[in-house]
Amino acid sequence: MSKGKPGPVHEIRMGSVKATIWENETSVGSRHNVTVARIYKENEEWRQTDSFGRDHLPLIAKVVDQAHSWIFQNGHADERPANRSFE
Repeated sequence: MSKGKPGPVHEIRMGSVKATIWENETSVGSRHNVTVARIYKENEEWRQTDSFGRDHLPLIAKVVDQAHSWIFQNGHADERPANRSFE
């Protein structure tokens, strides 16, 4: 992960759906955010949208799950929840 450099730290793509992971510095340390988009080509130009059809929903679930795993594997300890029971 490159600090101070603008742009995403990781991207996960399945077909036309992608999850982009961003690292943000906060007053309590580094945090990650995720944006989800669908990419498509219009008139020879690549575009993206945050509008999805029914058939995109399983792909969204998969890329978001992978983004979650990536953040846990590559994130900072202060970003991870403590191991505790939620009763």
